[in-house]
Amino acid sequence: MKTTLATIAACALFFSARVQAGEMYGSIFDGDKSVGEKVKVDVTAAGKSYPAETDKNGAYRLFVKEKGKCTFAVHYKDQTLTSEIFSYDKSLRYDWVIETKDGKHQLKRK
Repeated sequence: MKTTLATIAACALFFSARVQAGEMYGSIFDGDKSVGEKVKVDVTAAGKSYPAETDKNGAYRLFVKEKGKCTFAVHYKDQTLTSEIFSYDKSLRYDWVIETKDGKHQLKRK
């Protein structure tokens, strides 16, 4: 009986921690076209980094354990583009567009 209760308690902790992680997802565009696949993105929160890559449609998905202010970064064409975002318990969609001015890329919320 003790083993069963311990197992149930351990499972409850595992799943509650997983549910509290903040899911972030969205798409990234270069102008009006998708950035394509294998573009590296990451979110930095409380000194921890959460990396991901885009799929063939420029979509990404990751989970951030910390809540609050974060930095979203896209590593695109030899530049790192960043923006401040926020993480919550709920899933959040952040869609982005990369605009080019004077040969430099800028990351903007879509």
